[in-house]
Amino acid sequence: MTRTPEEVFAHHGQELGAGNLEGIVEDYTEDAILIVNKKVYRGKDGARQVFTQLLSDLPSAAWQLDTVFADDVLYLEWSAVGGGRKAEHAVDTFIFQDGMCRVQTVDYTIQPA
Repeated sequence: MTRTPEEVFAHHGQELGAGNLEGIVEDYTEDAILIVNKKVYRGKDGARQVFTQLLSDLPSAAWQLDTVFADDVLYLEWSAVGGGRKAEHAVDTFIFQDGMCRVQTVDYTIQPA
């Protein structure tokens, strides 16, 4: 049974909060496209690169999320504080396909907390 976008994102958030890189990556398709701060990453290896950096930027972060789902699209505004750093007013868009993350765009800036 295919997961709904809400179920995929719930798992994504759980794994991100736990800092489980491989758990995060398993939610992405083999041909996923991630565009993060104007740079393109592809597939599970690209997702691994993106989240290795994010977890390094904001270790053990406390996350604030505001989500809007519309069919297979998620608009996400977020902020986080961790490791003496913070990201405020960050924005992601996810497009889901067959119970997986197919496309994600992210814009965030790290600052001292």
